[in-house]
Amino acid sequence: MKPQPPSTGLNLGAERRDYAGPRLLEADAPADPLELFAAWMQRALDEQVMDATAMAVSTCSASGRPSSRMMLLKGHDPQGFVFFTRYSTHKCQDLLGNPRAALLFYWRELVRQVRVEAVLSRLSEAENRAYFASRPRESQLSARAASGLVEIAGPELLEQRYQAEDARWQGREVPLPEDWGGFRARPDRIEFWQGRPGRLHDRLVYDLTADGSWRLHRLAP
Repeated sequence: MKPQPPSTGLNLGAERRDYAGPRLLEADAPADPLELFAAWMQRALDEQVMDATAMAVSTCSASGRPSSRMMLLKGHDPQGFVFFTRYSTHKCQDLLGNPRAALLFYWRELVRQVRVEAVLSRLSEAENRAYFASRPRESQLSARAASGLVEIAGPELLEQRYQAEDARWQGREVPLPEDWGGFRARPDRIEFWQGRPGRLHDRLVYDLTADGSWRLHRLAP
C-alpha cells in the first residue's frame, strides 16, 4: 500500500497560485545589492504594500537553537540594515552569543522576497538616543514599561507600569531605557527572488568577496 501523507484535516496540497512577476535579469542588476534593495523597497512603499518594512529576523543561540520573529526595518545604508529592540530579549541573548542573523522581506503583492545573511553589531548610544527621541510618546512609554522584564504574570502589570511611567514623565522628555537600542546588520549575502510563471522563479544572489566587492550569480528555482 502506498504510504499516505499525514492528515491535518486541511487540504493544503491543493492551495496554490501561479506567479506573474517581471523578469529579474543580470543585465538589469546594479553592482551594489543595496541599490537594488532600495529600489525594491521604494516600489513596495509606492504600491502601498501593507507593512512594507516588515521583515522576519532569524537568530540562532550559541547551542544551535534557531528562532524567528517579525520586526520592522528602521533604516538602511551602505553599512547595512537597522532595527531596534530591547537588549534583554531572547533574540538579543542569541545575538550576544552568536552575532549572525538572517533577514527576510516578503512583498506578496509584488511577488518578491529578499533574503539577507549578516553580521550584527550594536548601535552607538548616540544613534539609539536619536531614534528613540523620534518615536511617538506612547511607544517611548511602552519601552520603559517593559524595561527589565522577561516573563510576566499578566497584562495588568504592563498597564500599571505604563501608567506609572506616564505620570513620572509628565511634561518632560521620556528618557532612553538602559536596555533598549538598535542593531546594524552588515550583509555578506543578499538574495533577490522574483516569482515567475510555472515556478521558474528568478533568483539573483550577491556574495561579498574578500576585497569588499560583490559577486553576482544566479540560482536555480
